[in-house]
Amino acid sequence: MEENFAFAPAYELPSWPFVPPPELASGQVVRHPLVIVGAGPSGLTLACDLAQRGVRAVLLDEDDTVGVRGASSRGICYAQKSLEIFERLGIFERIAAKGITWSFGRTFSGEQEVYNFNLQAASVSRQPPFINLQQFYIEWFLVERILELGLTDLRWKSRVTRVEPLADGVRLEVETPAGRYTIEADRLIDATGANSAIRTGLGIEAHASRSTDRWCISDVRFRKPLPTERWTWVDAPFNEGRGVWQHLMADGVWRIDYQMPEDCDTAYISRPEVAGARLREQLGPGVEFEFVWIGPYGYRDHLLERFRHGRVFFIGDAAHVVSPFGARGGNSGIQDAANLGWKLALVAQGQAGDALLDSYDAERQPAARENLRVTSRSARFLAPRSPAEHTLRRAVVALAARFPFARALVNTGRMSVANDYPAAPQLPAGGRTVQNLPLRRTDGRETTLMQLLAEDTRCIGLWFAPTADAARAALDATAGLPLRLLAVGGTDHGLPALQPDERLAAHVGAGEPGSFVLVRPDAYRARVLAQATPEAIAEAVRTALALPLDPAP
Repeated sequence: MEENFAFAPAYELPSWPFVPPPELASGQVVRHPLVIVGAGPSGLTLACDLAQRGVRAVLLDEDDTVGVRGASSRGICYAQKSLEIFERLGIFERIAAKGITWSFGRTFSGEQEVYNFNLQAASVSRQPPFINLQQFYIEWFLVERILELGLTDLRWKSRVTRVEPLADGVRLEVETPAGRYTIEADRLIDATGANSAIRTGLGIEAHASRSTDRWCISDVRFRKPLPTERWTWVDAPFNEGRGVWQHLMADGVWRIDYQMPEDCDTAYISRPEVAGARLREQLGPGVEFEFVWIGPYGYRDHLLERFRHGRVFFIGDAAHVVSPFGARGGNSGIQDAANLGWKLALVAQGQAGDALLDSYDAERQPAARENLRVTSRSARFLAPRSPAEHTLRRAVVALAARFPFARALVNTGRMSVANDYPAAPQLPAGGRTVQNLPLRRTDGRETTLMQLLAEDTRCIGLWFAPTADAARAALDATAGLPLRLLAVGGTDHGLPALQPDERLAAHVGAGEPGSFVLVRPDAYRARVLAQATPEAIAEAVRTALALPLDPAP
């Protein structure tokens, strides 16, 4: 007798009203400095980042809610760098309260655990390695924060139907429930996702490949909880020797991904009785559960050769799409937004020139290429394409159970990390991320790097035990530059100061008296000076911001 499986009530997602924009009534074509199209994670992160820095923007989205109607979980795994960005934007505490924090994972082959890992060991950040949370909650919290900040003109039910590049900007035609209108932007940011009509309309080609690998998601709530760990199977015996992922999300909902045959009928594998039978095979007949959502997915890769085309910038899936293994897709889009946001803000505020915006492409396009390389290797391990690849995988898995060296070769997804920028022209120090360390001011008050960076859009200069004369000269040499000098230790230097901290010194690669580390507004290390002089500090800031090294008097 066929079992009937229960479904939980659908999530009630928020919606926001369509407000007719002034252009509809006036008929005038209004020029805006910044227009963002697409209110997904990357577009919302960028709008929130700009608003946090006091910069206005128009954000257009063709929907009036968050997530996907039907409430699939979509992206669920948010990495430490993204969580640090959310800390700076003021929504991390909401995410931490709602989501599932984790750092420990296990990988199985058949019934045997072949290795496990704990990502907390290498971290010095206030944020955990990962939090699992349904994507619509992230978007929801970002919208709430944007509305709190009050600087973003968020226009729902507004679909961009045409984009025309101009000599000094971009013209957009927008369709709404109340009619069409035209606006212009000094700069346009496309965050509309993998199927970007803006990209297509501009004739910009994304080098794409589509995988034949197929998966089926089951979002499930169990009466009795499972262990709160990330479990993956390379070849699960309860899934006909194919891969399985198991993650806990918010609201007691488990996300279980089952790898399917390449030629599967996607409608069939998503039927409740078929998905329920898979769960019964995995967990046994006595486990009580209800479905929240079931759905198939495939994936594709694409990558733009350039993320900047004149006055148009591409972020998130509009610029790059990778396979889902390792949670590098959504996290990379959030980090695109953080990379671009402070640069747009400094240009808008007249503290940097257009050359700084070129560094967005110079840094984030190679980062996306690296993510594509890493995830493609994971996809090949999980879906071998030849008998030789199958043989290699079997050998690796067999060795991993006995020998530590082989465990690094078991590739169920290299988890998302912050990309370095080793070839970026503005970053002689190699562009390494700086984690959100807990810090303490000299008066004993606690703070963090992200809290310091959230106060404005300046670089932070960490100067270890500077002398009073050098500090005064550096303030003169950097006057007018977006730099905040902070002494770490030392006395009588006249600078705002932090208490000496061995973890900070080791993490940023400095610490000797007189050494200096320049940290950008996106928490990347821009320069390390072993013995800083005022002139060298000023030169480091100008290089990081793509400013002339010899400014006109």
